[in-house]
Amino acid sequence: MSETQDFEDLPPEKLPLDQWHRDHGARMVPFAGYEMPIQYEGIKAEHEWTRSKAGLFDVSHMGQLIVSGDGAGAALEAILPASLASLKPGHIRYSLLLNESGGILDDLMVTNSSRDGVEAFTLVVNGAMKWDDIGWLREHLPDDITMNHLADSALLALQGPEAAAALERVIPGCTDDLYFMQSTQAEWNGVEVGIARSGYTGEDGFEISLPASHAAKLADALLEIDSVKPAGLGARDSLRLEAGLPLYGHDLTEETDPVSAGLGFALTKSRRESGGFIGHDACMARLAMDGSAQVRVGLTLEGRLPAREGATVHCGDAMIGTVTSGGFSPTLGHPIAMAYIDSEHAEIGTQLSIEVRGRSLPATVTSLPFVPHNYARKGA
Repeated sequence: MSETQDFEDLPPEKLPLDQWHRDHGARMVPFAGYEMPIQYEGIKAEHEWTRSKAGLFDVSHMGQLIVSGDGAGAALEAILPASLASLKPGHIRYSLLLNESGGILDDLMVTNSSRDGVEAFTLVVNGAMKWDDIGWLREHLPDDITMNHLADSALLALQGPEAAAALERVIPGCTDDLYFMQSTQAEWNGVEVGIARSGYTGEDGFEISLPASHAAKLADALLEIDSVKPAGLGARDSLRLEAGLPLYGHDLTEETDPVSAGLGFALTKSRRESGGFIGHDACMARLAMDGSAQVRVGLTLEGRLPAREGATVHCGDAMIGTVTSGGFSPTLGHPIAMAYIDSEHAEIGTQLSIEVRGRSLPATVTSLPFVPHNYARKGA
């Protein structure tokens, strides 16, 4: 998940850990309305460290919302295509905000955070879209459903194969019986901490929500562990690209739909049948067409020159699509990209080309993810 709005006319906000990032040598850049750390030691080094050890990312620009009250799940099901009636407390589901035409307004994570008899769901939405999302939700939620924006909370992402061991040392017992797409609550340093076993790097990891006033202390405690280093926005982007995960505002926009984006799994079977969510009719019509004119695919390139967003994809002399995300893969050692191309050319192994700086670069349609996911799934 990520960002699309234009914040050029507004001064960037500061993250709760702004000074912490600067003290640790981060290079800060404007992103999604915030000053964000793009790198510390270097994007490639942070990428490789996260793949082998544990990278600590600050994703506090994301919007954290709690929707609560009797009937909160049913109210959200009138908006989201996710089946929340079957979502157990402490479990997480990926979902989408759609418009009536089935266009994607944002992608998000929704957690059943009900407890003590109070029905509640926590939504994590993209940073640049959160104010639009809040407005959309307020417009479509019933008046008796409460929505709170956790504006004073920070969100840290600890990602990598040694993330669980590191977090366990700082908050003992917090990872017990916690698997991918599950969450729990723990107490640390006198405050309640929300811990979700999720992330957007393709690696095992955790997203940790806590009061912003305590974020620096937790970051310091994690960095005392040898396996943990800070990682910036650059490595987060290269990791999610290798994992084949779409980026909002680039691979996902209001002009794309779940079917063409390869996100049909977010339209759960029961909701396809029952309907009742915004965009249902449009999505069902697209599914009835047995596909889309264009679909999101992975592409591998030869050589070292990467294809960036906006590069055109060709089959012979015909332009058949456009790159939406691309870069050099540190793990694979060659460039990779995601693109929307005409579905008739989307079969794995199809040979195409991409125009980059006046050159025609050979490219091959490849299955996603580029690098296998390393999630801690129950029963795996």
